[in-house]
Amino acid sequence: MDEELQNARNKVDKEFASAKESLGDLYVAIEALRSAGPDDEFVDLLHAVEDAAKKARTGGVLGSGAKSHRKALKAYNELIEARGEAQVEEQ
Repeated sequence: MDEELQNARNKVDKEFASAKESLGDLYVAIEALRSAGPDDEFVDLLHAVEDAAKKARTGGVLGSGAKSHRKALKAYNELIEARGEAQVEEQ
C-alpha cells in the first residue's frame, strides 16, 4: 500500500475510534433517561441525550465525530477506486 493510501486508511481508523469513543457520553445520557423517575426533569434528560448524539455525530467544537469519519472514509474509498481504475487501464 502506498503512503497516500496508508495515510488515508490511518485517518479513517483514527476518526472511527474518535467517533466510537464519543458514544460513551451518549450511553450515559441514555441510561440516565432510562432510569429517570417521575420526579426527574425528563425534558432536561432528553436534551442531554440530544446533545450527546449531536457531539457523536459532529464531534463538537474540537473533536471528530461521525461526519469526520464519513469524509475520511469517502476520501479513502475514492483513492481505492482511482487506484483500481488505474490498474484496469494499465492492463
